[in-house]
Amino acid sequence: MPAWQSHKESHIAKELRINEQIRAPQVRLIRDSDQLGIMTADEAQRLADDAGLDLVEVAPTASPPVCRILDYGKFKYEQSKRERESRRGSRSVELRELRLGSVKIDGHDLDFKARTARKLLGAGDKVKVSVRFRAREITHPEVGRDLLKRFSAMLEDAAGVDREPSMEGRSMSLVLEPLKKEAQSQSDSPEADAGGDDAAQSEAQAVSGSH
Repeated sequence: MPAWQSHKESHIAKELRINEQIRAPQVRLIRDSDQLGIMTADEAQRLADDAGLDLVEVAPTASPPVCRILDYGKFKYEQSKRERESRRGSRSVELRELRLGSVKIDGHDLDFKARTARKLLGAGDKVKVSVRFRAREITHPEVGRDLLKRFSAMLEDAAGVDREPSMEGRSMSLVLEPLKKEAQSQSDSPEADAGGDDAAQSEAQAVSGSH
């Protein structure tokens, strides 16, 4: 493949120079699948004008720049349509925060929090799990660290540790991320339907988007 026909051409910028905006004295011209060769920009523009189409610089960093003859309005519409379809097919990952409360949380509450975290992980989100130290509890951070590690162990089949426990003021937190196998199989998991998604959404708080 010639250097001028590299990935630089296939990765087309959103805003391209067209027609009289093109400043290069010479261009390599393509129309449909035909390589029309190297010519002056004026010659290329005349060919585009004769066809009632636009001259579009698709690879400005090539030497010489690569231009195509095409309907720029139609091209932009189709490009925008492809981008919308691509966004529709993807889901941004959110970081959800789940607060355990005190380091003295009882086993029943911890189990409930773990079920909530499992639902969020199954939906593909990361989960920030935090515990707050009250009064003199702050002098024993190892208690909070042990609790967070125990919590992550309860979810080891569904999550990996994205960030180890760390202090944030009077709180300590870690971040869990879903395992790929969990994200793929969560729709078949009986736990995915237990308790409903509304409880998980109200229990957790989105702290940021697209991580």
